[in-house]
Amino acid sequence: MDWDDAYANAPYIPNSEEFPDRWRAEADAFRQRLSVSGRARLGMMYGHGPREIVDLFLPDGVPKGVFVFVHGGYWRQFDGSLWSHLAQGALDRGWAVAMPTYDLTPRVRIADITRQIAQAICVVANEFDGPLRLAGHSAGGHLVARMLAPDVLPEDVMKRIEKCVPISPVSDLRPLMNTRMNDDFKLDETSAAAESPVLTDAPPTDVTVWVGGAERPVFLDQAQWLADAWGCNIIVDPGKHHFDVIDALTEADSPLMHAIFPSGA
Repeated sequence: MDWDDAYANAPYIPNSEEFPDRWRAEADAFRQRLSVSGRARLGMMYGHGPREIVDLFLPDGVPKGVFVFVHGGYWRQFDGSLWSHLAQGALDRGWAVAMPTYDLTPRVRIADITRQIAQAICVVANEFDGPLRLAGHSAGGHLVARMLAPDVLPEDVMKRIEKCVPISPVSDLRPLMNTRMNDDFKLDETSAAAESPVLTDAPPTDVTVWVGGAERPVFLDQAQWLADAWGCNIIVDPGKHHFDVIDALTEADSPLMHAIFPSGA
């Protein structure tokens, strides 16, 4: 098996090279609009490093709670600002939205990134009252799933998490040891197992795994493995590939948003 090809998304998505520019244009316009209206708090520090920042977007009125979205990029690229526009759906539902940025491999290890996201969530939880809902895409799906392990978040923060939706998550990191990307990850059997949500006990939190129906087979497998390991619901979004499966976060009443905010929350 060609593991590098198996985990490569862009070569199998039409016009994949256009997506980053589109995301940037939509995110920049969104950030400007929210900043002008006084509903954006950009670059709040949650740690001491230059990438340990979180962008906060505020709804009209008192927030019902906080929706945390963690971006993907194989723990190797991008930052949270690129997907700012994806906050729109949760804002329209009356929730504040937090989008953390984190350090990247090979500068840090994936375990370090897990700790950074936990710290970001703790800082955000201290800023707002109410429940927390988590979602993340790809590597971000891995990171939000990792938040549900018993040794990651403080108990008082963990109790506030009502829902977690890993979107196209990497839930078992062990296959990635076979890819060239592991030159950056530096995973071995021990570290890969420690960072694999599929090897942790099912959390008490309500979890729905979401994945695009047109994704690469390994991502369909990774999503199913997590659903099987945790005994949770999995939804396969017909026709969606790895890059457009997150677009529905902009729409308050989309099926993806109903998975994150069930019962009209």
